[in-house]
Amino acid sequence: MTLPRILAIMGSGETAPTMVSTHRRLTSLLPTPVRAVVLDTPYGFQSNAAELAQRAVEYFATSVNVQLQVAGLTRLQATDGMAPDAIAPDAVAIEKGLRLVDDAHYVFAGPGSPTYALRQWTNTPLRSLVANKLQNGGIVTFASAAALTLGCHTVPVYEIYKAGLDPFWLDGLNVLRDIGVTATVIPHFDNAEGGNHDTRFCYLGESRLRMLETQLHADEFIIGVDEHTGLVIDLERDVADVVGNATVTLRKGDAQKIYASGASIPLADLRSLNWASSSAPATSVSTAASEDPAARAKATPSPTTQSPPTSLAAAVAAHRSAFDSAIAQHNADAAVGAVLALESEIRAWSVDTLQGPDQDHAVSTLRAMISKLGEIAINGLRDPRSVVAPFVNGLLAVRASVRGEKRFDLSDLVRDQLLAAGVEVRDTKDGVEWVLRP
Repeated sequence: MTLPRILAIMGSGETAPTMVSTHRRLTSLLPTPVRAVVLDTPYGFQSNAAELAQRAVEYFATSVNVQLQVAGLTRLQATDGMAPDAIAPDAVAIEKGLRLVDDAHYVFAGPGSPTYALRQWTNTPLRSLVANKLQNGGIVTFASAAALTLGCHTVPVYEIYKAGLDPFWLDGLNVLRDIGVTATVIPHFDNAEGGNHDTRFCYLGESRLRMLETQLHADEFIIGVDEHTGLVIDLERDVADVVGNATVTLRKGDAQKIYASGASIPLADLRSLNWASSSAPATSVSTAASEDPAARAKATPSPTTQSPPTSLAAAVAAHRSAFDSAIAQHNADAAVGAVLALESEIRAWSVDTLQGPDQDHAVSTLRAMISKLGEIAINGLRDPRSVVAPFVNGLLAVRASVRGEKRFDLSDLVRDQLLAAGVEVRDTKDGVEWVLRP
C-alpha cells in the first residue's frame, strides 16, 4: 500500500473530542495495524511528561482506536546548567526512540515548549525523519507547541508571554520549506484566554505580532491556525483542507486571507504570495467580519452542523443548561439524558493534555445534577397541579352542587378543607379558580 504524504497542523485540541474525527480520518488512510508514535519532546522538561504521554496513548486507544507508542525522546542531549541529579540523555533510549519515529506511519506531537523542543532536536536526525515522511510517505500531525516549530521561524512563547522578554524569533525546523511553503506557523491564533487583554496569535497579541512581522523576509508569511482547528496539507492532492471548528488565516503584514472550516486551499496558494496582493488589509477584514453578516459568514465556519464544545467547561455549561431546562419542563428523561451526556463528556475530555481545572468543575456539576435528581426521586417531578387536579375538581363539583342547593355551610366546609390541604379556592366573576399554596 502506498502511504499518503500529509502534514496536519492543529491549532489546539489535539487530544480533545474536537479533533477525534480528524485523527480518525487520517489514520484510516494508513495500513492496519497503524504504526503510530507520539513525539514527547515538547513537554519533556515537565515533571509529568510521562503522564502527558500516557494521556495521548489513552486518547488514541479509546477515541481513535489506534495503539500509540511513546517515542521516549524527552531529552536528546545535555542541557546547559543541568542540575547535578538530572538524568542525562540515554544513548540507547534515544536511538530506540528515533527508530520508532523512523518506522512510524503516523507521527504525532503536541503541547509544551517550542524552545525546549528545538533545543533538544538540534543536531539530531529528528528533522530529517519528519521531512522524510512528507517526501516518501507518512502522516505528520503537529499541534500547539510542536506546530510552532514547523516553519521558518518559531515564537518562543514562554520567554515572551511568561518571562516578559522583548519579542524575537527563533529559527524553526522549517519543514514547510521542504514542501515549497515559506511561512511561519502560529497556532492558538484566536486565543481569548486573556479576557480584557489581547492573547490572540499564540499569546502575542496584535502589537507584538506586528513587531515580529517586520523581521520576516519579503517572501515569508504567517499561517495562523485557530484553536480546535486544523490545516491538513495533502501533498498527493496538492491541496490543504481546513478542518475543525474555526478558521485558518494566511497573513502578510496588512493583508490576510481567512479560510473557514470545510474550505480547501490549493497548495499553489501556500507556495506563493499571490493571495496577499488581492487581500484586504488585516484590520479592515477583522472589522468587516465582526460587523457585516456577509463578511462574517465568509470568515467563520458554516453553522449547518453544531460544532462540538471547544472545552470541557463549555460542554459543562451546555449540559447543565439542558438539565435545568428539563427540570423546569418536568421532563425526567431529558434531565437524565443531560446527566449521562455530561458523564460521557467528562470521560471524553479526561485524556486532554490541556484540560486545566475544568475537570474538577465538571465533576462538581455532575454531582450537583445527581443530587437534584435524588431530591426529585423523593418529591416527584410531575407538576403537582396535574397530580391533585382530579381530586380538587371532584370536590369543587360537590361544592358547586351544594351551593346550588344553598347549603353554604357544606360549601364552606369543602373550601376550608381544601385550603387546609394547600389548595386555595377563589370565586371570581368568571367562575371558580384554584391555586396550590406554597
